[in-house]
Amino acid sequence: MQEAQSVRRIWQSLGLPGIIDVHTHFMPKSVMDKVWQYFDAQGPLIGREWPITYRADEAQRVRTLRDFGVSAFTSLVYPHKPEMAAWLNQWSAQFAAATPDCLATATFFPEPDAADYVFAAIASGTRVFKAHIQVGGYDPNDPLLDNVWGSIEDAGIPVVIHCGSGPVPGTHTGIAPVQRLLSRYPRLPLIIAHLGMPEYGEFLALTDRYDELRLDTTMAFTRFCEETMPFPRDLLPRLRDAGDRILFGSDFPNIPYGYSEALSSITELDGVDDEWARGVLFDNAAQLFGLH
Repeated sequence: MQEAQSVRRIWQSLGLPGIIDVHTHFMPKSVMDKVWQYFDAQGPLIGREWPITYRADEAQRVRTLRDFGVSAFTSLVYPHKPEMAAWLNQWSAQFAAATPDCLATATFFPEPDAADYVFAAIASGTRVFKAHIQVGGYDPNDPLLDNVWGSIEDAGIPVVIHCGSGPVPGTHTGIAPVQRLLSRYPRLPLIIAHLGMPEYGEFLALTDRYDELRLDTTMAFTRFCEETMPFPRDLLPRLRDAGDRILFGSDFPNIPYGYSEALSSITELDGVDDEWARGVLFDNAAQLFGLH
């Protein structure tokens, strides 16, 4: 209760009706358990101690977000191999149907039937997709995804995409694959996860070229990430100027610190004002997803 009060004080002080968190994870229990086991073992993409602060059953995690005043959130799922995405999409659709404050979420993987199940997800009301280039280990420009990106671009559905090289580089992470992708699909509404960590400046610069490109703040500016992948302070004016393209994300429940730190690390940034913070924590996502 005390933590919920601390979180609520932050957004209430800005005159907001709540928070919209575009980067939260809800998965089938068997998958979430494996994710937590990976973090517990400090797997190769982690490489450091990473306690799961909000390790709890699914119902409790939903209650926690609601207690914090999160009025809308996502169930970001992602496959690491073929023949997994369609099953995850079925689970996510059922979760969203039972959880009205969750934006219906889907995912995909480069495989022959990807275009079919992505089209089905769009037709059934998916509001956001998740692509994890690092964990999936695939090139977003794989020809098997051509019709996927085309359908998503035509539908105007945002895609939260983990494509930065943090916490460690992957075969297809970094700015170059995304630049190629956007040159082919310039209206694609990508949301670059983690502000593109650690290629912050390169991904921020793309907002000048692509009107539908956005970035989420997931884990950025927290003490945990500043230790190894600090955000360059000379980029703060650029971040401020791109304020209408920045969305709040937390990575709940898989964060090694409290939710209030995820918020305060944003609201206490040097050189930003309350209007900027209101946009990041609520208004920008509300406009993108039609939640006003």
